[in-house]
Amino acid sequence: MVKSILSVGGFTLLSRFTGALRDVIIAAVMGAGLLSDAFFVAQRLPNHFRTIFGEGAFNSAFVPSYSGALETKGGAAASLLAGRILTLLTLALLALTGLAILFMPEVVRVLAPGFSDEPEKFALTVALTRVTFPYLLLITIVTLVSAVLNANGRFAAAAGAPVLLNLSVIAALLVAWLFPSAAHAAAWGVTISGVLQLLLVVVDARRAGVMPGFRKPVFDKDLKGFFRTLGPAVIGSAGVQIAMFADTIIASLLPTGAVSALNYADRLYQLPVGVIGIAAGTVLLPTMSKRLAAGDAAGAQSAQNRAVAFTLALSAPFLVAFLAIPDLVIRGVFMRGAFDEAAATQSAAALAAYGVGLPAVVLIRSAVATFYARRDTRTPLIASFSGLGLNLLLKLALYAPMGAAGLALATGVGAWVNVGLLVFLAARRDLLAPDAALRRTVLAVAVAALALTAVALAGRAPSAALVSGLPTLRNEAQLCVLGLAGAVVYAAVLLGMFKALRVPFRRA
Repeated sequence: MVKSILSVGGFTLLSRFTGALRDVIIAAVMGAGLLSDAFFVAQRLPNHFRTIFGEGAFNSAFVPSYSGALETKGGAAASLLAGRILTLLTLALLALTGLAILFMPEVVRVLAPGFSDEPEKFALTVALTRVTFPYLLLITIVTLVSAVLNANGRFAAAAGAPVLLNLSVIAALLVAWLFPSAAHAAAWGVTISGVLQLLLVVVDARRAGVMPGFRKPVFDKDLKGFFRTLGPAVIGSAGVQIAMFADTIIASLLPTGAVSALNYADRLYQLPVGVIGIAAGTVLLPTMSKRLAAGDAAGAQSAQNRAVAFTLALSAPFLVAFLAIPDLVIRGVFMRGAFDEAAATQSAAALAAYGVGLPAVVLIRSAVATFYARRDTRTPLIASFSGLGLNLLLKLALYAPMGAAGLALATGVGAWVNVGLLVFLAARRDLLAPDAALRRTVLAVAVAALALTAVALAGRAPSAALVSGLPTLRNEAQLCVLGLAGAVVYAAVLLGMFKALRVPFRRA
């Protein structure tokens, strides 16, 4: 399983790296103003719907259903189920996309109400969102095909597909002079990438002989079981997205630049979430589903312990960076071109606030796998909406005094409530069995993170002095110096603690 996590994580890391490059280019070209605010809202809307109906909810219901059919009835039955779902999914999303494009002004007016007071920004957002919304249809079909590949032990193409999104947007920005604005170019890059991603996973699925075809929907036992789990999963996934919708709505009420600051901070925050948390969850869910279907509950729990340990060890350095030196991170990554000091300050505050909830967010996917692997989508729904309630209340209380940082902080607190309830409910049902290796890993990671924090704080002044003579790129150089020193210290202390505590290195 660890090998698969590394495979997914490696491609996801490449995706996040190219995504960071994409955002660096967007920041340099558009900065944090009208164009970037409009583009980020246009990009967010189809992504919100995609996550509600696609990645989160769909995978939660589809993977256990498909894996169960594959394990007990064979490949033909599993392919038939996938084909029927593909047909229904395509028809529903065609209708949704058509309605959204037709009524886009009303959609934007509801989801970014603050833009209505600025006619130029509102009109631009409507135009851009009409370009990006078809991405929802394309990427949701990509999600289905990717889930089929994952359930059959093929992770590379699905994990690598998002790289095409970043490369497509970068390529479009390089020829932005062909479009009315850089924002228009980036929007077209998003939609074109959906076509490229779909081609990639379809070709891989055909090579593997697992590509489902369109099938006439017949509501047999398997399809009914899928929809019984899909309903609560959609509602549960919607909880997180409602909070993100709230971010978009409330941020649109703040001065121009708030939407962009929140987005730039979120892009860095999503690096560990995507590379580590989602990669572990993507591999863990089908692994646990197959082991539970085979009656191996102990093996499923062992896989979960290894995934949690892996997640904690790799995410701790990001937590330290976001909390200890958020300003250096933002300046080193984004501060050039149109991205100025004011944008950096606002984005750094949001990044630090996001950091408060980072451990919870990276662990959520592993925590919900406990229930989804058992086809229980109701319990994660309860936990998600409990966290959502507090999240929304905090957003309303904090956005005025704290701006974008208040919205980010509310997200983090809500995530802690969510994951805390998941762990509590799983423990009460004896579905969790943390072993000695996991407990020792937690201790080792805590000690190594403290050492890394000391390096980050004590090394600020010396690293600044070291790069002060450079004519340019001082922010980038200082971040690299601190990052390299921190990586060496963290790795050395972590490995030393593993050896001292006799943490076993073994595959689940």
